Amino acid sequence: MPDLAARTQRMTAFLRAHRDANAGRAVLALGYSNGANILASVLFGAPELFDRVVLMHPLIPWTPADQPGLKGRQLLLTAGRRDPICPLPRTQALADWLAAQGARTELALHDGGHEIAPAELGRIADFLRRA
Repeated sequence: MPDLAARTQRMTAFLRAHRDANAGRAVLALGYSNGANILASVLFGAPELFDRVVLMHPLIPWTPADQPGLKGRQLLLTAGRRDPICPLPRTQALADWLAAQGARTELALHDGGHEIAPAELGRIADFLRRA
């Protein structure tokens, strides 16, 4: 958790600087596995930094504090139904929590494990094209 907190701070600072330097442009973010975990952690604290977020195979083993700033944010979570690293119940719990915060949450599942499936990439491309 201390490592996640440090990485979250660094990523938040990077994204704030990026958003400030590119005012008026959409910020799309995508993270896979541990990258998705860090991205989710940033999202929990600073949802205003993003226009669209893709979390691929995230594992968030805690329930975050409520975050009203997630209302209306567009999020896509992807996962494998047989993922031994990021079990589906954890992904579903995160998707449910995000939806309860008012985020426009989509969940795309494939029948594999922790690998990235071709259909998953297609779903991500469709989601990002809507930006």
